[in-house]
Amino acid sequence: MADDQHAPRAKFRSMTEGTQEDWGTISAQFGPFAANLPDRVLAHLKLLDGDYGGFPIDRLQHSLQTATRAHRDGRDEEYVVMALLHDIGDTLGSYNHPDIAAAILKPFVSEENHWIVAHHGIFQGYYFFHHLGLDRDMREQYRDHPHFTACAQFCHLYDQAAFDPDYESEDLAFFEPMVRRVLARPRQSIYAEATDAAE
Repeated sequence: MADDQHAPRAKFRSMTEGTQEDWGTISAQFGPFAANLPDRVLAHLKLLDGDYGGFPIDRLQHSLQTATRAHRDGRDEEYVVMALLHDIGDTLGSYNHPDIAAAILKPFVSEENHWIVAHHGIFQGYYFFHHLGLDRDMREQYRDHPHFTACAQFCHLYDQAAFDPDYESEDLAFFEPMVRRVLARPRQSIYAEATDAAE
């Protein structure tokens, strides 16, 4: 993170005291900070390196393998980035990791891709929940949802299949330009609208 100790700062002690000048100061620094989101996301993804959690491969390799499989299957760039980041929440959201990835990706991806990443944990459970005493058919509660098939397909073709130690995935550097392009400009965000208005 950039050293902004000497950068201009707002003068309020509570938001009720904030002025147009204060919010101009904050807004001026938001753009450069937001532009560095891909760097922060990639740095956080690297935290999965060497984290096995008992799986045959570490979580970074699982993420790379999932994205590589999607890419080699001809999926578009947004889908591939969604596949790459689908488990990025493992380090901070041990009990709700799909929510972390979904929150990061929501401003940048389609409604379908957002729904897939938000629900992949339940859909992935089809392949192992019964071994843990859980209901493997938990995903059936979404059977009538328009994105049910797409999420089931993501898990079947890419996520559940991506634990092969012998699979030759692309490395993170291969996906970095895709991450930067997908996270370059949000489609939906109240903050993005305010930034656009200021430009």
